[in-house]
Amino acid sequence: MTVTDKRIGSCSELVDCIQQIGFLPLLESGIYGFSAEAMVEDDCRYVVFPDGGWDWPLWKWKGQVVAEGNTVYGKFFASKVGFVSREWWPDLCNYRRSVHPAPEEGTIEDAILETLREHGSMITRELRAACGFTGPKMRSRFDSYVTRLQMACRIVTEDFVYPVDRHNREYGWGWALLTTPEQLYGRDFCQCERSPEDSFERMVGHMRKMLPDADERQLKKMLK
Repeated sequence: MTVTDKRIGSCSELVDCIQQIGFLPLLESGIYGFSAEAMVEDDCRYVVFPDGGWDWPLWKWKGQVVAEGNTVYGKFFASKVGFVSREWWPDLCNYRRSVHPAPEEGTIEDAILETLREHGSMITRELRAACGFTGPKMRSRFDSYVTRLQMACRIVTEDFVYPVDRHNREYGWGWALLTTPEQLYGRDFCQCERSPEDSFERMVGHMRKMLPDADERQLKKMLK
């Protein structure tokens, strides 16, 4: 049985799968069958009810997975969201930060990181307002900066915040609560003794074993 043959039927099984594989995109990844969405059991998939309501166990599990503390979540795979285990985070962080150096002082990306460091954690719209991106058509521009910082392993998701109705029940898709990995997990969490090149080859070698049917280009594209 290969990784893509696995079936996930509960939050605990999702956690176990992430820890085994190390890297797991939430949605379609470009590698056939390799995503949490593709691997969940049929009764855990997204469904819309006749009254307009919806249910998606996988979407709800992601908050529990992050809160459990052994998995990092953010836009890490070709600007799409996914999970990285604590074991493999230092290597991903080591390589990505070598490719995307720390923002220069005074840049917008530097201001975003400084704002997060000052406040600890913020949902995107609060962060956007605090950084002055309040004008028309500013949302997508700001989100692109945040996405680049996530791809550089400089911003991660700490939790998810949901609005509540008049009965104090959570509803909607929720908002990602963003922070830096150093603030969430500690500075040592982002340290790696290997060279960035060695980290990248180690990750690619590991994923070759996990996904023997994927070609080299697909694996490298996912990890770059």
